Amino acid sequence: MIARRKTRTVQVGSVRLGSKHPIVIQSMTKVFTTRVAACVQQIVRLQEAGCGLVRLAVPTRNDTRAFARIVQQVSIPLVADIHFSAERAIEAIEAGAAKIRLNPGNIKDRRDILRIIDCAKRHGIAIRIGVNEASIRDLKSGDTAMDRRVRLMRTEMTRYVRLFEKAGFDNLVLSAKSADTVRTIEINRLLAKDFEYPLHLGLTHAGLPEDAAVPSAVTLGALLAEGIGDTIRVSAAGDPVEEVKIARQILLSLGLQEPTGPQLIVCPTCGRCRINVVALARKVKKELTHLNRPIRVAVMGCVVNGPGEAADADIAVCAAEGKGFLYRQGVRTAIVPAERLLEALRDELRRCR
Repeated sequence: MIARRKTRTVQVGSVRLGSKHPIVIQSMTKVFTTRVAACVQQIVRLQEAGCGLVRLAVPTRNDTRAFARIVQQVSIPLVADIHFSAERAIEAIEAGAAKIRLNPGNIKDRRDILRIIDCAKRHGIAIRIGVNEASIRDLKSGDTAMDRRVRLMRTEMTRYVRLFEKAGFDNLVLSAKSADTVRTIEINRLLAKDFEYPLHLGLTHAGLPEDAAVPSAVTLGALLAEGIGDTIRVSAAGDPVEEVKIARQILLSLGLQEPTGPQLIVCPTCGRCRINVVALARKVKKELTHLNRPIRVAVMGCVVNGPGEAADADIAVCAAEGKGFLYRQGVRTAIVPAERLLEALRDELRRCR
């Protein structure tokens, strides 16, 4: 079990963030916020996929007007992504945002920040202070790039947090992001030591979904394994539901989220295999799409790791020459000819529905 870093609890609408609560997956809509129906449709899909918070861009007054309409049509707390404009922040809060994100790299005027804080207090919402390396990297140079940028992010975060605290506002979530995996890990380790607020983890961007999975898993996985992180976002280009799928896999891999659907374990195959494990596994995976409850299924190619995986699976097949051994809850129940393995597994799965 991973011991979570202790934090205070922050309320974001109906969602609670912090070490006493489950790690929350979040994502962001990928269409213009003024396209209200399209935004609502994406938000509903994200919620169904397992998203707990959804963020929307609100760069214009028309966007904050649309945001107000969207809030009325969904049941999930919404976050407004604010850059450059205190007016947009205030409009978004008044439109019903459960949380806003502020970027210290582009909202620097103390008077503007205090206006936003006063409005957030009146409406009882949370604020994420989100430092992006790209917004501050043009400041002083002198040390190595990694040391300088991590130090700058830490300095900017500290300056902002102290201003909020001095103004009596502590319903804060903190995040510091880079496109670089190592810098993102390092700055979040430092923030975990410096502050007791919940941390939002993520890279600023990680590429297309097929390219984003590995750097996201490396970055978020390293921090989460150390108990750091209370809400996560995988930033991938394209359909935001793909972000949620990757995020869920990261949490499931670390035992930080209970599975809600089937899990398929497949042997990597080697020279001992006597059946086409990959082809069988793909067919089994298709069968599993009809199940919407937790079940662990293993498809193994030989007797080296097969019996051990079978012992941990709800249903398993361990292949041999021309046949396979069928297991249920770790107990061998049948010996099946190779050509009937899929049919036998399908029968077992039917009993689980």
